[in-house]
Amino acid sequence: MGCKHSTEVNQMQLSLEQAEEANVGIDQSIAEQRREEQRKSAKRMAEGSGDRTLPRIAEAFKDLASVVTDSQNAEVKVAPFSHACSLVSPLFGCLGVAFKFAEMDYVAKVHDLAAASKSIQSLQSLIDLDVRGGTVRNGGSHTRNLLRVKRGLDMVRVLFEQILVTEHQTAWLEIVTVDVIENCGCNFNLRNLDVSIAISAVMWCRDLQNLDVTITIAAVDCFYNLARKDGFCFLSMGNRRVAIEIFHLCFVWMKLGNSLKDPASKAYDQVFAPHHAWAIRKAVAAGMYVLPTKEQLLKKLNEDEASAKVHMQSYVTASAPLIQYIDKLFVSRDLGIDW
Repeated sequence: MGCKHSTEVNQMQLSLEQAEEANVGIDQSIAEQRREEQRKSAKRMAEGSGDRTLPRIAEAFKDLASVVTDSQNAEVKVAPFSHACSLVSPLFGCLGVAFKFAEMDYVAKVHDLAAASKSIQSLQSLIDLDVRGGTVRNGGSHTRNLLRVKRGLDMVRVLFEQILVTEHQTAWLEIVTVDVIENCGCNFNLRNLDVSIAISAVMWCRDLQNLDVTITIAAVDCFYNLARKDGFCFLSMGNRRVAIEIFHLCFVWMKLGNSLKDPASKAYDQVFAPHHAWAIRKAVAAGMYVLPTKEQLLKKLNEDEASAKVHMQSYVTASAPLIQYIDKLFVSRDLGIDW
């Protein structure tokens, strides 16, 4: 009996060791799968924030726009939609602390839609499943997340729109500045100066770009002295009024053309602010003063002004019908979009 019992114990120990080895193997396999998923996720994020983020965004949304404009009964698939939305994620990160909350919220909800795409084909089906389950407005529901992602896309659309509008305004200011100089009774043409002196002065006080121009007396003096030093006759005669007039216009010109505060504020106020509490709105307003400049944003995106303008306009054009399409999905089911 003792020998038999000992044999049974040995067999049990062997079985336990084999089971433990099997569990270790399973755990290692699961860990390896997780590491592989993390590597793939990192690769996707790297691709989304890579060398040419804007053209990738523009192309992806152009494809989605073609779906919704080709047919009245169009069905947008969740997988390509969530992929296109993931390409937008790096833009929120590029905007700094003012949109940090939006970045975190947007990325989490895009990930949810990407996960849902494995079992749900279309955006219509995604919403209808929540409607049937009575979970449309529940926290974390796919439908609720879709609405929040749509707002993120709309915010970027308005931001790009406002940046493009600002470029038109700066072109108009250039004309006004030229007129001021040419009509001041001086034999002088701004184009001959190529704005180099004014830009030098403005760059000198670049950190003051969000402040009112009236307090930048030192910058005006800098501009005035630089101009006189370079021998421009109408300034060397002491025409300080013209110097201030030119600098004022050039300062506004540079401020409009390089600051993202106004475009970003308008985009936030139009899309996000109506749905945010007072504390969040105040925090965002404070964050607007530390936004990157347009020049810094384009550098992060590896774009110049000309190429960025093309891709921004492409996104604005393509995203508008897609956003309208999503709104109709909600409105046609009496779900509303203001919640």
